[in-house]
Amino acid sequence: MNGNEFGRLFRVTTFGESHGQAMGVTVSGCPAGLELDQDDIQVELDRRKPGQSQITTSRGEPDAVSIKSGLQDGYTTGTPIGMVIQNKDARSGKYEPFITAPRPSHGDFTYSAKFGTRNWGGGGRSSARETANWVAAGAVARKILASEGIEIRAHVNQIGDIEAPEVRFEDIREHAEENPVRCAHPETAERMREAIDDYQREGDSIGGSIYFEIRGAPRGLGAPRFDSIPARLGQAMLSVPATTGFEFGLGREARRYRGSERNEDWEFDENGDPIPTGNDHGGIQGGITTGQPIRGEVTLHAPTSIPKKQTTVDWETGEEKEAQVIGRHDPVLPPRGVPVVEAMAALTMVDFMLLGGRVNPDRLDGDLGEYDTDYHPSSPENDPEDAATSTEPTED
Repeated sequence: MNGNEFGRLFRVTTFGESHGQAMGVTVSGCPAGLELDQDDIQVELDRRKPGQSQITTSRGEPDAVSIKSGLQDGYTTGTPIGMVIQNKDARSGKYEPFITAPRPSHGDFTYSAKFGTRNWGGGGRSSARETANWVAAGAVARKILASEGIEIRAHVNQIGDIEAPEVRFEDIREHAEENPVRCAHPETAERMREAIDDYQREGDSIGGSIYFEIRGAPRGLGAPRFDSIPARLGQAMLSVPATTGFEFGLGREARRYRGSERNEDWEFDENGDPIPTGNDHGGIQGGITTGQPIRGEVTLHAPTSIPKKQTTVDWETGEEKEAQVIGRHDPVLPPRGVPVVEAMAALTMVDFMLLGGRVNPDRLDGDLGEYDTDYHPSSPENDPEDAATSTEPTED
């Protein structure tokens, strides 16, 4: 299976299945000198993990991360960072009826058709549980970006036909985590929650969307055509399970605008630099960042695992069967998708910062050739008498 790696200089390689022993990720290309510990990763994983509220799956996974490599005395060393997340609450028995009778709108049949086999427990590699790896890697990327003054925030801006009004970046930062829907507009969040509860009672699910914003990205990131910012962000966001659409700036609404309406005049900012008069372009022109906030939206379809009865066919027996997916599943995806979208945005942006020379790929301090640093390990003050090796100052 290909397609398990993301990024150019900041490369993320993942492994694991939903009901396998563990999930795991290797991050290659993180510069040395980044202060990092497991708590930095865990805080993001806790935002994505199951069982957070009544509108998420009840699967009891602590998603406790263990960092296996790439750190020395609390700092990255520039070598690959290996992280593992153990699966603790897998129950595969409920998936046995679907081994040769694919669940409607899942990846069951396509995986079997491609590989001739598949890990069927919990959906295996096609499960959205795999995004735990992305969030772990994204936590590393976010720390690098924070050191460069770049901040990424997202919130749920629509569930079904309930849409939140436009909110400020500060509102997303302050309010998105205050409710289980992760909508930064409290009144709309309550309406969304009520609607989700209704769908859940009906044994059904519903789709929605996530708005994200990137602040502090310098102008000049990205390259024309295939390595443009929207091209790479689009790849990142469309990789998120259940994504059916990615937009930036005006997005699909741009079809309604005349050129004279969408075009933005130029003016000078307080530093005397040219700047567009608006930001309908979402911080990107010609595929390259303008220095303005990057704005985008990701649409997720309704979860496909629902208790309502549906129809499938069993290719082994040749029978048509009634399918009812009984298990622990989310009735809506955007609330737990917020940290995933933020992680993919972070992974994309840190890669561009490295590619554009804004961050040194070897070390964050940029002091090339300097070896006596604040984060270099220190020698012991005194060698133990029973040590296998020792050093002593020579006499002049």
